[in-house]
Amino acid sequence: MRSFTRFALLLVGLWLAMASLSASAQSPARSAKPSTTRPWTYWWWMGSAVSEADISRQLDQFAKAGLGGVHIIPIYGVRGYEAQSIPFLSPRWLSVFAHTVREANRLGLGVDLTTGTGWPFGGPNVTPDMAARQWQLQAGQLVSKPTRQQVKRAAPGGEGPVIDPFSQAAMQQYLRRFDSTLATLPTQPRAVYNDSYEAYGANWTTDFPAEFRQRRGYDLSSQLTAFLDSTSTDGLRVRQDYQQTLAELLRDASAGTWTRWATQRGYQTRYQAHGSPGNLIDLYALASIPETESFGSSRFPIPGLRVDENYEIDRFGTPHPLAMKFASSAANLTGKPLVSSETGTWLADHFKVSLSQIKPQVDELFTAGINHIFYHGITYSPAGQNGSNPSWPGWLFYASTNYGPSSHFWPQLPLLNQYIDRCQSRLQTSRPDNDLLVYFPMHDLWATRARSAGGLHMLEVHHVDRWLLPLPFGQLCDSLRLRGYAFDYVSDQLLSTLKTDRQGRILAGNASYRAVVIPRCTYLPETTMAQLNRLARQGVRIIFEGGLPEQVPGFYQHQARSQTLRQLGAGLRRLPVVSISRDVAATLGTIGIRREAWASRGLSFIRKRQGDSVQYFITNLENQFRAGWITLAASGGPVIRYDPLTNQQSTLPDRRLQSTRSVWLRLEPGQSCFLTVSPAAPRPDRSPPVASVGPGQPMALPIGGPWQLTFMTGQPALNLSRQVPELTSWTTLADSAGYFWGTVRYETTFDLSASIDPAAVYELDLGSVREVAAVRLNGKPLGTAWCLPFRLTIPAGQLKPGRNRLDIDVTNLSANYMRLYDRQQPGWKKFHDINIVDIRYRPFDASRWPAEPSGLLGPVRIVSYQ
Repeated sequence: MRSFTRFALLLVGLWLAMASLSASAQSPARSAKPSTTRPWTYWWWMGSAVSEADISRQLDQFAKAGLGGVHIIPIYGVRGYEAQSIPFLSPRWLSVFAHTVREANRLGLGVDLTTGTGWPFGGPNVTPDMAARQWQLQAGQLVSKPTRQQVKRAAPGGEGPVIDPFSQAAMQQYLRRFDSTLATLPTQPRAVYNDSYEAYGANWTTDFPAEFRQRRGYDLSSQLTAFLDSTSTDGLRVRQDYQQTLAELLRDASAGTWTRWATQRGYQTRYQAHGSPGNLIDLYALASIPETESFGSSRFPIPGLRVDENYEIDRFGTPHPLAMKFASSAANLTGKPLVSSETGTWLADHFKVSLSQIKPQVDELFTAGINHIFYHGITYSPAGQNGSNPSWPGWLFYASTNYGPSSHFWPQLPLLNQYIDRCQSRLQTSRPDNDLLVYFPMHDLWATRARSAGGLHMLEVHHVDRWLLPLPFGQLCDSLRLRGYAFDYVSDQLLSTLKTDRQGRILAGNASYRAVVIPRCTYLPETTMAQLNRLARQGVRIIFEGGLPEQVPGFYQHQARSQTLRQLGAGLRRLPVVSISRDVAATLGTIGIRREAWASRGLSFIRKRQGDSVQYFITNLENQFRAGWITLAASGGPVIRYDPLTNQQSTLPDRRLQSTRSVWLRLEPGQSCFLTVSPAAPRPDRSPPVASVGPGQPMALPIGGPWQLTFMTGQPALNLSRQVPELTSWTTLADSAGYFWGTVRYETTFDLSASIDPAAVYELDLGSVREVAAVRLNGKPLGTAWCLPFRLTIPAGQLKPGRNRLDIDVTNLSANYMRLYDRQQPGWKKFHDINIVDIRYRPFDASRWPAEPSGLLGPVRIVSYQ
């Protein structure tokens, strides 16, 4: 392994050299206040077999790489390290945790902590009366029994039953363990954390009958026959009441108790509400930092974007911005400045994830209102033989992606971190600029047949195709999104908190809205209709899709309450600000709701306000748009484009035709930018506006080769040099090259016969790169291409007429070396519990993988445009 140790040291050296060029990767600020604009990471402590020295070393690495903080989750341990494992919340564990917080403060990093180990909440202090329960029918009565679920992926000292998620008493008793431990620390973490709801089968709590009677107005036992009949009308209404009661208990008794406990002790809270049977908007709204999740790979049609062919969509689903908006909507309505996401889970199999796959997923999160990225994740690994870096591949969490120092993209991770830092610096300091609130009809969802074994609707983020998109709500929201309307969701509960101004605008949190849209729905609580009446009488536009609902949800006094609903609806219908529409988008156009029409050309966006300016983040996640005139809904002065990838900004060309103004935007698939529209400056004269001519079409000069290839630092070491007439994967050059993980240099010269236009912009387009390319043109660094499209802007004067020299160092994935390593050193897979699995959750075996294409695949060309 000596050659590999040298390779690892060289990789670290390369990373240090790149970090010195990055502003975000300089020595971290010695501040107790952590940066939230930099990405944070989940930090898995396997068995909590940690030491102060390795904690300090790794935190220092994280800070230098441009991370902003860590989220510690103790999990299962490592075989052979049982003696080093530290029981959760033991005095020794508290000591190393206190050291972590002190060191993080010194480095300007933040620390968050899961209130438990693994997930969901539970552990050794959960007694049988506190454990999760489910109902069963016994002698004609509903009784409960324990689910017997244990904490998943628990760490030593955290094993035990899962807590009852609907019991206030159970949550209060559970949290006392942390009062007697964390409270003794001299410094605290920034926030405590609750993972997504995974209390499988839990659908009851001991005092459920009493809670049901108090909240719904009747005894559930009196309607037991209807409750057990899923086909009858009365059964449907009783089931709605049952699910609403559980949702309220989850919100009030469990999540509410946890958030109050945290707030009283000075902690912020990060809360993942998804996967639960509750109303996600209300649950997210409880948290200081609502958190969604991006799990798996989206099927973006960006040219060159790869998706792991073994990822099972039917099993795991794909990310969707409509699911992410539940968290950001709750934050916007309650004035929370941060919205986080568990990011990059299972993008591809282990050792196969590239930075070019991560960036589009992050961009999608930004358009959905997320502004606080958490990588998923990095696993703590002890120092290797060289004393400073873990032996490869180190300790790994069973679900990729690995963002840590043993990752093949660690040397280039500061570039992604810098990009996210620049984006989040803008997204966190601006406020929402959405015109619409779309009502989420939870009661209609409860009226449909549930898929889960417990008979509950679990609102998970993975399979929105199963519960969200089929609803009229989902269909309407997706249509509005694709047409360019900006909106948030609102629940029955939050609707009652909305205030208005004299112009009929809704005021909530740090946002304002101009209209409320009620999707086509069958059920609406009479209390919600009363709130819509209140808003309409204060001048708020209300739009009903299709018609007004005429039924209330639930069994109790259903007919009388439905009559009240219809009476309120009749009064509401007569108000001039109320519309009933079969085509909501058409109605929005008639009342002046802003629409970004260019979104229909495949561009995704979020619109925000910063001071008096309007700010757009726009990303091209499709394959339709490349360049053209777009008309922004925001009016004002010059439009400034900012590129967070290059940290460059420019003023966009514009043209004015009659009362509209368009700007010329060039945005290739995979690219993103910010556009800022400042308030209009007074015109110096009254001369008519002039229409400008748009920039011309790009021109391209192919660079055909031949190319000289030299294998440089890598594993296994190869002494190989070849000249090739055209670009191809280096794995085809020799059998041994199919196992090589490292860097290969590509060298060529080309002639530029045409003169250089000083008014033109020149770019080097590398075509397909597997996976990262560091480029020098005529002996000077041009930059590192790490994301799609693999293009670098050529500074003025660096490209010259006549002969030019191009040197490109390409580094590939570690998957090809793992093909060999997994055969030679299978003992690296030494973890308890699930050990290490592939993307299909089968035992990990890379020895039969085919070689991944590697290197510069091209075509390479010089592109110029005005």
